[in-house]
Amino acid sequence: MLLLIFHPSSRGGYMGYDMTVEVSALNEIFVEFYYWITVPLMFLIHVGFCLYEVSVSRAKNHLHTLMKNAMLIPMVTVTMFFFGFWIYFAFPAWPFGDIGTDTGALPWDVTMGSNVKDHIMGVFWAAFLLFSWTAASIVSGSVIERIRTGAFLIFAVLVGSVTWMIDAAWGWSAGGWMVTEWGYHDAYASGVIHGICGGAALGILAVLGPRIGKFAPDGTPRDIPPRNPWIAVIGLFVIYTGFWGFYAACNLPIGNVDGVWTATTIYGTPTTLSTITFNFLMSLAGGLMAGYFLSKGEPFWTFSGGLGGIIAASAGNDLYHPLQAFLIGIVGVWFAYKMHYWVERKFKIDDAVGAVAVHGYAGSFGVIICGFMLWGYPALQDGSATITPWGQIGGAIIMFFVLGFIPTWIVAKILNAMGILRIPKDVELAGLDYLDNQATAADNKAIVDAELAEANAGSSV
Repeated sequence: MLLLIFHPSSRGGYMGYDMTVEVSALNEIFVEFYYWITVPLMFLIHVGFCLYEVSVSRAKNHLHTLMKNAMLIPMVTVTMFFFGFWIYFAFPAWPFGDIGTDTGALPWDVTMGSNVKDHIMGVFWAAFLLFSWTAASIVSGSVIERIRTGAFLIFAVLVGSVTWMIDAAWGWSAGGWMVTEWGYHDAYASGVIHGICGGAALGILAVLGPRIGKFAPDGTPRDIPPRNPWIAVIGLFVIYTGFWGFYAACNLPIGNVDGVWTATTIYGTPTTLSTITFNFLMSLAGGLMAGYFLSKGEPFWTFSGGLGGIIAASAGNDLYHPLQAFLIGIVGVWFAYKMHYWVERKFKIDDAVGAVAVHGYAGSFGVIICGFMLWGYPALQDGSATITPWGQIGGAIIMFFVLGFIPTWIVAKILNAMGILRIPKDVELAGLDYLDNQATAADNKAIVDAELAEANAGSSV
C-alpha cells in the first residue's frame, strides 16, 4: 500500500552511507510518524464525544454516560486486535472475501507485534482502531440515559470491530468489491464510518424506545436540552479538532502517481493536504451556517451542523472544489435536520444527541451526492473503475441499512427479549448513577459516624 522514495540522484555515499538506502529509510520512518501523530489527534474525537455526551445527559446519569464511553475503549481495542483488523484485509471480495488469506493481521502474526522490519503495521492498526472508537462513540451518544452498560458494550464491539470493518473492506480499500465493481468512492468516510454508525444507532433506538417523558401523551416530542451547553460546545469543537487527524489518517502520505509524488487516498488516487484543508474548512463553514439558520441560532444544532457539514462533504473532499464542499455542507445539514424531526415525530425515535441525523443522514446524503458531483472520475488510479451515481446509491444503502440498521436491530431485539437491553423504569427515574450515589452516601455517613464516635469517646476520657 505504501510507495517509498528511491531517489536516483542520491546514489553514491557520504561518510560511508548509501544515500539511496538512507532516503528510503527516512521515508519509511516519516510514514510511520505520520500515522503515529494522527492517533493522538483522533483521540481528541473521543474526548469530544465524552464531553458532549456528558453535557447532554442529565446530572443523575453523568457517571454512567462517562463510564459507558470510557469502557468501549478496552472492549473495542482488544477485539480489534484479535479479529477486527483481520476482517479488513480478509473480506474485500464478495461477499466475505477469502478468509484463508494470509493477511498478516492475525494476532499471532509477526507483523502484529514488535518487529523492527515493519514500522507501519502498528500505527496503521492504531489509526483504524481510533476510527473504530469513533464508530462506537457515535452509537453511544444516541442511546444515553436508558441502555444497560453490558448491552451497549455488545453493540460497541459489533459496530466497532465487525460491521464497520466489513464495510471498510468492501468500500474503503483499493481491492474492495464495491470499489472495483461499482466504482464506490468515499475518501473521508461519509458512509463507511458515519453512514453505517447512524444506521446502527437507528436500529438500536427502534427497539430501545424513547426516554421517559420525551413524548407527551398525544405523541408530541418534548425538547430535553443539554444540561451544560458550554461543555457541549467545547466537546464539539474538540471533535472538529480531532477530525484533522481523521482526515490525515485517511490518506497515504507519499505515493508516486504518474511520475508525481503526492499524497493519495485510501484508493490510491491523488490528492493533497492543501486540497482537503480548503474543503474541510469550507464544508465546516457551510454546516455551521446551515445549522444556525435552520435552528434560528439554537446552539445544539448550530454546532452539530458544523460537524454534519464536514460529514456530508467528506466522501468527495479529495476532489471537490471548495465551493462545492461549502454548498454540499449546507444542503447536507438541511437534509439531516429535516429528516431528524420527521423521523422523530413519525416513528417516535428519541435520538438524544442527533447522531442518526448528523452522522447517518448527512453521511448517506454525502455518499449519494458524491456520485453526481464526481460522476466519471476514476475510482482507482489505474482507471479500471469510475465513480457513478448508482454505485454511490448502492453503497449508501449497504452502509446505512444492510450493515448499519439491520445487524443492530436484530441484536437489539434479541437483547430486549432476554430483558437485558434497557434499564428498569425505577432506575431510569432515579438515574443510572443512583446505586453508586447511594453507596457513596452510605460510606460517607459511616465515616462521619465513626469520627463522631471516636470524638465522643475521646471527650469522655
